[in-house]
Amino acid sequence: MYYPEPMARLIEELRKLPGIGPRSAQRLAFHILDSSKETIERLLSAITEAREKVRHCSICGNLATSDPCALCTSAGRDRSVICVVQEPRDVVAMEKTHEYKGLYHVLGGAISPMEGIGPEQLRVKELVERLKGGEVKEVILATDLNVEGEVTATYLARLLKPLGVKTTRLAHGLPVGGDLEYADEVTLAKALEGRREL
Repeated sequence: MYYPEPMARLIEELRKLPGIGPRSAQRLAFHILDSSKETIERLLSAITEAREKVRHCSICGNLATSDPCALCTSAGRDRSVICVVQEPRDVVAMEKTHEYKGLYHVLGGAISPMEGIGPEQLRVKELVERLKGGEVKEVILATDLNVEGEVTATYLARLLKPLGVKTTRLAHGLPVGGDLEYADEVTLAKALEGRREL
C-alpha cells in the first residue's frame, strides 16, 4: 500500500531470502532501483549463470560446475579420510584452514525432528556407500556444534562404528551453538588438530 506494486513485489521477493528482514529488503530494493541498468544486468546474469551452471557433485555433494567436482578428482587429496559437513559453505570454511587435505561429504543439512528432517532426507546412504570400498580409514564428523549438529554426529558415529572405520569429531575449540561458516581459520585449524575418536 505504501509502494507502487512492482516495488512492493520486489521487496516481498527479497524478504524471502535468508537473513533478510523487512528493512533490509527495502534497502536492497531501493539500491536496485538506484543502480544503473548495466549493474542490474550483471547481477541478473550472475544469478542466471550460477543457477544454470552450478550443480551438486554426485560423489561428495559439494557445489561445482563439473561432475565429479575438482576436489573429488584431485590427485593431491588424501583418499583415506572423508570430512563430513552439513552444507557446501562448510567445505569452504574447512578449505580456508589450509590444514585439511582429504575428501569431503556434504550431508545437505542436519537431523532435526522439529523440522521433519531425518537421516532419510540427508545424504547418509551415499556416505555409507563411499565407505564400502575399504579405501577410507577415517571419517571426520564436522557438523555444527549445536543441537542438530550434535544429534547428527552421534547418529553417524553409531552408524559408522560397525563398519570398522575410525570416526572422529572436531575438537570443541569451536563455540557451542556456532556454525562452521562463521569460524575463523585459526579456530578451525585448532579444532581439526584436536579432533577425537567417538
